[in-house]
Amino acid sequence: MTAPHRPPFSTVLVANRGEIACRVIRTLRSLGIRSVAVYSDADAGARHVREADTAVRIGPASAAESYLSAEAILAACRRTGAEAVHPGYGFLSENAGFARALAEAGIVFIGPDVHALNVMGDKIRSKNHVAGHGVPVVPGLAEPGLTDEQLIEAAENIGYPLLIKPSAGGGGKGMHAVYEPEELPAVLLTARRVAASAFGDDTLFLERLIPTPRHIEVQVLADQHGNVVHLGERECSLQRRHQKVIEEAPSALLTEATRARIGEAACNAARSVNYTGAGTVEFLVSDASPDEFFFMEMNTRLQVEHPVTELVTGVDLVEWQVRIAGGEALAFGQDDVVLTGHAVEARVYAENPEAGFLPSSGTVLRLEEPAGEGIRVDSSLLPGLTIPAAYDPMLSKVIAWGADRTQALDRLDTALASSVVLGIDTNTEYLRLLIGDEDVRDARLDTTLIERKLPGLAFRTVTDADLAVLAVGMLRSDLQSDGRAGGSPAAAELPPWQRRDGFRLGVPQPRRLSLEVGPDDVRAVSILPADSAGPNGTFAVAVDDGPTQTVRFDPAGGAVVDGVRTGVAMVHADGVSWLGEGGWSVSVRRLSRSARLQAQLALVARAAGTADPLVRSPMPGTVVSVSVSDGDAVEEGQVLLAVEAMKMEHQLRAAVAGTVHLNLKPGDLVRADQVVASIHVEEAVPAGESAGQEADQDTADQQTAAQETAAQEPTAKEVSAR
Repeated sequence: MTAPHRPPFSTVLVANRGEIACRVIRTLRSLGIRSVAVYSDADAGARHVREADTAVRIGPASAAESYLSAEAILAACRRTGAEAVHPGYGFLSENAGFARALAEAGIVFIGPDVHALNVMGDKIRSKNHVAGHGVPVVPGLAEPGLTDEQLIEAAENIGYPLLIKPSAGGGGKGMHAVYEPEELPAVLLTARRVAASAFGDDTLFLERLIPTPRHIEVQVLADQHGNVVHLGERECSLQRRHQKVIEEAPSALLTEATRARIGEAACNAARSVNYTGAGTVEFLVSDASPDEFFFMEMNTRLQVEHPVTELVTGVDLVEWQVRIAGGEALAFGQDDVVLTGHAVEARVYAENPEAGFLPSSGTVLRLEEPAGEGIRVDSSLLPGLTIPAAYDPMLSKVIAWGADRTQALDRLDTALASSVVLGIDTNTEYLRLLIGDEDVRDARLDTTLIERKLPGLAFRTVTDADLAVLAVGMLRSDLQSDGRAGGSPAAAELPPWQRRDGFRLGVPQPRRLSLEVGPDDVRAVSILPADSAGPNGTFAVAVDDGPTQTVRFDPAGGAVVDGVRTGVAMVHADGVSWLGEGGWSVSVRRLSRSARLQAQLALVARAAGTADPLVRSPMPGTVVSVSVSDGDAVEEGQVLLAVEAMKMEHQLRAAVAGTVHLNLKPGDLVRADQVVASIHVEEAVPAGESAGQEADQDTADQQTAAQETAAQEPTAKEVSAR
């Protein structure tokens, strides 16, 4: 439903980054509006910068000094003559101070007015406000300025389990479930620190945790002429740690009668603050009693999952945001809104689900994004793009429409299977496992489903066939690259002693490669050409002296292993090779002889079953808290410090008991794999042992402390909002 009028603005600045900036720019272009992108130093080569009509640098990588700087955005508006600002989501999209500053500068904020932002931007205030307008709310305590002691006292009346929520938060970030009274004091301390760091406001409130709830939200549109409509609901119950993963429209749970009631409640919430623009009212719906729903919050902005609504209604929400901000009235009423078919969206993140959803950064070395009937991709990805650690790890969204829910899920699975992103870890395989789950297929959903199902998800593991393909790919890459640098002769023209093809007089001997699959997991692979066709021929490969496999690469793509064709994608860079197939991917490091020797010595030095006394940061980030002091005695599993990266907080713990040594403080930057703490294990010397024996033990302890092995696996806690 579009309105073919002249554009209300000539130039609009998009105050965001990533896939949402690209998506907004796409609609601005269709409306004939000049788009302005803004970027930090970390995003100089980003896709949204390339797609906009013009782009302005607004600061360094730190979001606080760039995307969260209202002054920098205003300066970019003045520089480019922007008449309006579209804030996307996250960052300044729900910031009343930013909207006020734009208004004072005579620039239109494409969103609601300051009053609506103030009321709905605070969860305590919004909950109390809508309750007075006939909108049902979850039982709990929502008052500003409550101390931890007051919250602990109130929790007894609310009852357990309960949910701690940051008042200034959004998108489900920073929330903590508490099941027992003795857990509450410690969790409150963490919740306040996270809320203050992520939102600049440590105000907390409590709600009763509803067992097996479903998270259903309603999309509303409201113009400046008093017209308010809803565009149906979205089912957002598939969440991990309160962060949405899969969203769909409409919900399979609601009847038409309940859909009308919950839609009207959402419109009433919008009317209560004279809302204008696109907004989303979020509800908890009881799975056991689907006709009961409770207001959670109103998001005064576009939602990440808005594409599923667009696909089932035919309404371009960004277009109507722009038109409403320009003073136009809605061109349709509630009776004109018809939901057709079903749409499902999957969020693709730079993260490793098998490693506790550890965020991943790096460079996109190979990219193939899906297409086809009913498929839409909102993406920020480009080949060669460096994914920074400073921002939210969402890379793209894959959305599928179908005539019914089954077809939509099938199309989404096919689309994810055809996705190739090599160079960084992604959650694509995890998404496929989720949408293939029996409960998900049957629409038996609730917000705790993922946490229950995750331990049983069967992630694909690296097989000998995978390693054989990778090893042959490495060898082919060597043979094809030999001698080509600097205009020197091709490999075939080099003297035999300068080639890396295993040439020797007499019987050919296999090439041997050492491949590091993971910590303490190094595989030996031997390769021998099985014919004389060179890099394009067939190779005989054995992994760890196992059975021989024949491998050749198909000119049409993929590899053939023992006569079976696989559709693998592969890329090599800087000693690391990536292999991907069906949404799954793995990276393998090729070790030199010296590196393999060091790895073997480290394994010998460590006694079987002992833990690593070195604590490493799993990725580049910022230290946000240090829980111990240098020289403290610590217990196994004790939290030592927390590092924030990609809007996630990682608590790093001691793997062994002993004396901790560290010299970091909050605000310090750490590198990936950097040792951030070490534990000195002190063992008592039994009576009768000599000083020499004690000295030998000290030497053994030092050897253990010097081992270079894998990092402690962190526990991820969500800290910031999209």
